[in-house]
Amino acid sequence: MKSKLKMKFLQQASAIKALSHPTRLLIVNMLSKRDICVCELTKAIGNDISTVSKHLSVLKNAGLVDINRKGNRIFYKLKCPCILEFMSCVAKILEISAKEKRRHI
Repeated sequence: MKSKLKMKFLQQASAIKALSHPTRLLIVNMLSKRDICVCELTKAIGNDISTVSKHLSVLKNAGLVDINRKGNRIFYKLKCPCILEFMSCVAKILEISAKEKRRHI
C-alpha cells in the first residue's frame, strides 16, 4: 500500500478507535446537542472528573472534539457533527442485523 494511502487509513482508524468506547459515544451524543463543560459531563456520565477528562483527551487527540474557554471553564464541542451520520449508519446496521437474526430463529 502506498504510504500516503496507508497514512490516510491509519488516521481514519484512529478516529474510529476513539469512538470505540460507550462513554465516548455518550459524550459525542451529548456534544451533538451543545457545547458542554467537563463538570456537566462528569455529572451526566457518573464517572470522576479524571476519567471523563481522559475520554475527552482521546476524542480531542483524534480530532473529534475541540475546546472553547469561557472564563475559567473549559467547554468541549463536537468538531465535526457529520460523525453523527456514521453513528446513525452503525445503528441502522445493528437494526438490520437484529431483524435478520429474528427471522432465522
